[in-house]
Amino acid sequence: MSMLAAPAIILTAFVTLLAVLISLAFAIGVARARRRTGIDAPAMSGSPDLERALRIQGNTVEQFVIFLPSLWLAALYFPGWWAPILGLIWCLGRITYYFVYGDAKSRFPGFAPTVFSTIILWILAAIGIVQAWMASA
Repeated sequence: MSMLAAPAIILTAFVTLLAVLISLAFAIGVARARRRTGIDAPAMSGSPDLERALRIQGNTVEQFVIFLPSLWLAALYFPGWWAPILGLIWCLGRITYYFVYGDAKSRFPGFAPTVFSTIILWILAAIGIVQAWMASA
């Protein structure tokens, strides 16, 4: 069986598709907020509704850039179910972030799972890469 056909890798691929879908949904949310408020690009302010949508989408993109490579490096170098499970936690964190976005304290329940799952994925990836490097020496 090919490594890419391993169940944990397939689930990681599904998690990746889910994360992309979440990011796309937030981008569509910005477009809808622009339509509702009548504020066209490139304006980035003028309505709390638009600013909220922009911050949710912007923060998700910021997180996505460090999440996705960490997810796949962990999936490839640290075998098992940890990578896809942590990826699902990231996705749930982003969805929660959308629903609780408000002041800084109210965002924590959505922000924390996102950041902590990414940090853990990065650590697992680093451990796996070091182990692979040592095994190849």
